[in-house]
Amino acid sequence: MKTKPIQRDRFLSIAASVSIALFSFTGPVVFGQVVNNNKFKQQDKFRQLEEVLPTPNEYRTASGAPGKEYWQQQADYEIDVELDDALQKIIGSEKITYTNRSPDSLSYLWLQLDTNILSSDSDAHRSGTSSPLGKVGFKSMKQLLAKETFDGSMKIQAVRDAKGEPLPYTVIKTMLRIDLPQPLKTDESTQFSVDWSYLINDSKSRPARTGFEYFEDDKNFLYEIAHWYPRMVAYTDNTGWQHKQFLGRGEFTLEFGNFLTRITVPDDHIVAASGLLQNPKDVLTAEQQKRLKQAETAKKPMFVVTPEEAKQNESSKPKGKKTWIFKADNVRDFAFASSRKFIWDAQGHQVEGKPDQPVMAMSFYPNEGEPLWSKYSTHAIIHTLNVFSKYTFPYPYPVAISVNGPVYGMEYPMICFNGPRPEKDGTYSKRTKYGLISVIIHEVGHNYFPMIVNSDERQWTWMDEGITTFLQFLTEQEWEPDYPSRRGEPRAIVGYMKSNYQVPIMTNSESILQFGNNAYGKPATALNVLRETVLGRELFDYAFKEYSRRWMFKRPTPADFFRTMEDASGVDLDWFWRGWFYTTDHTDIAIENVKQYSLETGDPYVDKVRRKKERDAEPESLSKMRNKKLPKRTDQYPELKDFYNEFDDLDVTDADRKKFEALIKQLNIEEKKLLETEKYFYLIDLKNNGGLVMPVILKLTLEDDSTQMIRIPAEIWRLNNESVSKLILTDKPLKSLTLDPHRETADTQLSNNEFPRTIGKSYFQLQKSKKSKNEMQKQKQQTKQTKEKPTSKPTKKK
Repeated sequence: MKTKPIQRDRFLSIAASVSIALFSFTGPVVFGQVVNNNKFKQQDKFRQLEEVLPTPNEYRTASGAPGKEYWQQQADYEIDVELDDALQKIIGSEKITYTNRSPDSLSYLWLQLDTNILSSDSDAHRSGTSSPLGKVGFKSMKQLLAKETFDGSMKIQAVRDAKGEPLPYTVIKTMLRIDLPQPLKTDESTQFSVDWSYLINDSKSRPARTGFEYFEDDKNFLYEIAHWYPRMVAYTDNTGWQHKQFLGRGEFTLEFGNFLTRITVPDDHIVAASGLLQNPKDVLTAEQQKRLKQAETAKKPMFVVTPEEAKQNESSKPKGKKTWIFKADNVRDFAFASSRKFIWDAQGHQVEGKPDQPVMAMSFYPNEGEPLWSKYSTHAIIHTLNVFSKYTFPYPYPVAISVNGPVYGMEYPMICFNGPRPEKDGTYSKRTKYGLISVIIHEVGHNYFPMIVNSDERQWTWMDEGITTFLQFLTEQEWEPDYPSRRGEPRAIVGYMKSNYQVPIMTNSESILQFGNNAYGKPATALNVLRETVLGRELFDYAFKEYSRRWMFKRPTPADFFRTMEDASGVDLDWFWRGWFYTTDHTDIAIENVKQYSLETGDPYVDKVRRKKERDAEPESLSKMRNKKLPKRTDQYPELKDFYNEFDDLDVTDADRKKFEALIKQLNIEEKKLLETEKYFYLIDLKNNGGLVMPVILKLTLEDDSTQMIRIPAEIWRLNNESVSKLILTDKPLKSLTLDPHRETADTQLSNNEFPRTIGKSYFQLQKSKKSKNEMQKQKQQTKQTKEKPTSKPTKKK
């Protein structure tokens, strides 16, 4: 392939300059608002976000920090719950103390009944779309039928006030409204109780974020119980009641509070839960209590409940019931897991910045999880706490738990559910190993976002999933060299970025297309690009930590994040938020052309000689070569020749010499030095094909094979976001240019990143065609195999 060469030209004088065509314009698309510019038809990629973001007020400042009048509600719970292991049922009673810290009087309260999504007439089920049925697996068929028959919705038995008197209430799908006898005023509290029950879903036939797993071999159950109690809906300054119905994707927007939870289970069960166990003497053997105490100062994870004890529990029957009591302060939710199959290991850990508050890192898993879980789970918890705390704030809770069960990956305060297991023979694949480590890092990491930095999951999935995935990437890279991270590197998101089937990150959770890429992968990559390429690690880490600490135990919005990152870094990032979060533009910057300029010396003995050499080196045209043999009239009539037949305008004349001498006399010493400048000037034409404005990173390879990097900020596109030219100077001739050599901008088209262009390489395989049998041949073969199959002789009767 013939590559496009670098074009060369010369300055005509020392004052010559390269003009770059740049323009001013307006015209972005802002949600429903379109600002048109009919003269210069480009969008303003650098238009500020003030008209998009909410107006700052006394609750949320323009800097992105909580305002002086910031407020949030509080909901405290005292819950008694029984897990019926025979019926797979939850039976509960709760007392809620709700404190109104808003400036508004509230005449009713809203609670979430999230298990109502498991009803056959739920909006989630009725509004679900379907694909044409072709080959349907037995598992899929079982799940399809269970959606029509299983009812896992909450049955509300009673709602009463503090005096035990009934309160009027209304159930609206996954929400419950309680009408108060009189409005709840600012700084007032009210107390009420709710009694309820529901059937727990079988995770195999009716998968959800909660459920049970049945083990056929030993006839036992393992329960992971979440969004299992009526929970207060968040009431905020920016949304009022966040009672958008639960459809499955948009997770849970909740209030902080204190929990005292009493969980009654069969007496051979082991329970893991949010919070600190208050009565270990009532539920653990003396030896298990001793081990739990020893684990606080252990150098590595140790068993509290051993694999042998778990095996023994599997084969036994309960003799009665036990009640496990847990206390969790300043949390927004509560979850638990229970099974007689649980192994339990633990290790105390001192989180940096909290030397007086050790954390118990603990894992609960059945023998089916071995040997993978005892090897990696608790180590992954501790590693997550270390790295996440380094980039945000010290982990504030007393425990961090990972549970193996039917839910592949789901997070709650202090506890998370994770799914990967080895094969039955104890072996496991590389994918399973790293899948386990990664999902634990991710779900434990959710303690920070959104369990502490309490974003609105029902509205903005990226604020918890995307940010956590970004920190997960940082944490994975500190686990071991070359950790196989799935998300975070810009090159991993290229396929998605150039696809058509997508929506902006700033899309409501339930309306997202390509959920994993949009809510996890793209925001994680955006933050990695912001950290590595736009701001640099030092500025980004400082700003990100500021955001994390500003909004600990508070409720940030996207605007608070965007504003804080700008406020703390000191860099205008509106163009970045607009491009990455509000559009579906992608990066595709191309090197269109490169032209070399050299400074002319003015000396005719140098400049004209060079020009003549360049002219004479030009290739002859085919016509000129063939025309040499043709007879010429001037050869027949020599008198037709005159001065111009011998004159060469690139010959040095006496006039040229005198003109140069006159120029030199006029120059001072500094100007003479400028005339002797030995630099190479290159004008690089760049085109933005993808629409996403990004920094321009260029690797220059010089004639002697030395290299240098040039990093140009994204503001190069501010006056023309479609095409620009950039002048660069080198000390040596330029051999080649590479755009984004380390693939740090998620550029989707690498073939236009080289100049001169390189030949793309790929590979193909040779395959021998194989003729398939027709149906008659298959039938004959089947008949032959049947005839050849030996038959057993009938046994003689005695």
